[in-house]
Amino acid sequence: MPELPEAECIGRALDRALSKRTITKVEVFTPAMRTSLLPLLDAGLPGHAILEVRRRGRYLVADLDDGRGLLMHFGMSGVVRVEPPDVPKRKHEHVFIYLSDGKVFRFECTRRFSLLEVCDIPAPGEWPEQLSKLGVEPLEKDFTAEYMADMAKRRGGNVKNFVMDNTVVVGIGNIYSNESLFEAGIRPDRPACDVTTGEWKLFVSAARRILKESIASGGTTISDFLNVDGTEGKYVLKLRIYGKTGEPCPVCKSTIETMRLGGRSSFFCPRCQK
Repeated sequence: MPELPEAECIGRALDRALSKRTITKVEVFTPAMRTSLLPLLDAGLPGHAILEVRRRGRYLVADLDDGRGLLMHFGMSGVVRVEPPDVPKRKHEHVFIYLSDGKVFRFECTRRFSLLEVCDIPAPGEWPEQLSKLGVEPLEKDFTAEYMADMAKRRGGNVKNFVMDNTVVVGIGNIYSNESLFEAGIRPDRPACDVTTGEWKLFVSAARRILKESIASGGTTISDFLNVDGTEGKYVLKLRIYGKTGEPCPVCKSTIETMRLGGRSSFFCPRCQK
């Protein structure tokens, strides 16, 4: 599933490709992805301009000129492209939005877990009600060690699942939680409430740096993720712990191990992470 860096890369590319274009036509080929796509046909989108594309967590919002927006989430396998209309339709492309510059915004999702729907924007620059329960952004100033320590006191469970909780902090999924916890020297199965403020400082610093590096590399492609231009994310070449079971730790050369937490594989070094 795309995490924050992948959503950020897609959002930046879509902002360049969609902003200041007017929607001229909408076609829906599939009744539903995560929710029904049919309301897109009755939303009166043609004639409205796209002002900008913004990211919140793993969601994107394309602001329209009438106070509404297009809310997007890419699920497990969502891919978006902006291409000429003569490119043949792919099997799992479900929505085409035609633009005034002659290009077509195309939404593909093999597993249909993605989201594309019209939303209301309360005021310019604000976010739709659907995103009201999301936590802090890890690249903004509210993401601090003190905040994480305070939130951890109120929650049970292990630290890996805690940092992946989007009501705490958004966009740190399985890949970047593994990488950040390794850099901070924290075992993924530690109780979140036992992590010290000093350790949270290490985690916050690691997460910020790793997320920024991944954005600069175009994100991470493990299986399905593609950028808007069809390229794969290159940060996969820089991963230090994720997917490395049985390989030597890049720091101490101990063998990297795996455990299951919350139904997901968690990779760790039994020597470096305490």
